[in-house]
Amino acid sequence: MKRPDRSRPFGIVSLLILVMAGCAHNKVMPQGADQAKKRVGMVIGLKPEMIERYRALHADDHPGVRDLLAKHQIHNFSIFLHEIDGRWYEFGYYEYSGNDYEDDMAKLAAEPRNMEWLKMCGPMQIPLPGSDSWTVMERVYYHQ
Repeated sequence: MKRPDRSRPFGIVSLLILVMAGCAHNKVMPQGADQAKKRVGMVIGLKPEMIERYRALHADDHPGVRDLLAKHQIHNFSIFLHEIDGRWYEFGYYEYSGNDYEDDMAKLAAEPRNMEWLKMCGPMQIPLPGSDSWTVMERVYYHQ
């Protein structure tokens, strides 16, 4: 069985995912809709000198582009920070509930306010080797 290439990020669309720390949008899903959700986990480095600025941009009271995530079917978005061996990493997670992931991500990437947000947040990050943005992780387990 061929394993998917996890080293190639989604580019600017994945970068958006980073920018929404603290931007969980809780939406009640109809019963049975859970099977249709796409769950995405990602990882990227964060420059240590940018941690406080990054936190401030993603504070609960900062509007950011949260409404754009909901508009394009992204829900339950979370970003976590963790230091490993002196380096800082972000882990991002979100659920997609729409019917056309590629189309919704392209539309989200084209939103002018989203592009401006990414220009602020992108320089704070350090992509993993071989990537130019977030690296999408392989999901190996899920418990409902």
